Amino acid sequence: MADNTELNKSVSRRVFSLLNAFTLREPALRLVQLSQATGLPVSTVHRMAAELVEIGALERESDGRYRIGLRLWELGSLCPQPNTLREVSLPFMHDLYEATSENVQLAVLDGGEALYIERVWGRSSVPVASRVGGRLPLYATGVGKVLLGYAPADLQETVLRAGLHRHTSHTVVMPGALMRTLRDVRASGIARCVEEMTLGTVSVAAPIFDKNRQVVAALSIVMHSRARSLATTEPALRVAASSISRQLAKNHYQAGDEVQVSLAEKPPRIG
Repeated sequence: MADNTELNKSVSRRVFSLLNAFTLREPALRLVQLSQATGLPVSTVHRMAAELVEIGALERESDGRYRIGLRLWELGSLCPQPNTLREVSLPFMHDLYEATSENVQLAVLDGGEALYIERVWGRSSVPVASRVGGRLPLYATGVGKVLLGYAPADLQETVLRAGLHRHTSHTVVMPGALMRTLRDVRASGIARCVEEMTLGTVSVAAPIFDKNRQVVAALSIVMHSRARSLATTEPALRVAASSISRQLAKNHYQAGDEVQVSLAEKPPRIG
């Protein structure tokens, strides 16, 4: 007979695997898709999904597809977040938006990708590929180049070995050219990414440091490629990133401190 503790773990893992099947690209899934994503029988998925709908963790649409429910957002909002990276950064991000009227984004390194944890934007901001809770490649984004530029050499090698895929005609896909760019990022403290992920957009990003001068995040401005000169936005970006770093140091924030990301959270929009 199976141990109760092991049985409970198995149930917990099954529930989490079902919830983890939902992504920004596929926020609504049918039972068959959930079964394929989890490797569980459709009958098991159906029973679990029905129970999760009953408690509000999932919502079932009229066409039979399932989505993450508001109850998960409510539970996530109960997590204490004193002095967290997002909480400290958001006021400075709003200030930066007010100064530039452009997209302002905050991202952290997660595995081999840039994980976007906050964004401030407005009606006049250029559309971007990133979303809060979403991930984009390190080598083809402004925040990603910062995070990769300050990352250990073994991670840089891992990214290169995985292959640099072309997202637009401007994406840097030559390993030597990328490594030169990363050296420039460390030397200047600024990363510039022109139409590498999305045509018509340019991003400029700067590192955010913790109390030990370790890079814990990257802050960026994303604007239309025909917008004002980067020379007018970079100073404001540097000031905002430095201000966040100083506040994190005062709050004794360091690399490894948890960053909360809610699946149901929407980024702040101005105007």
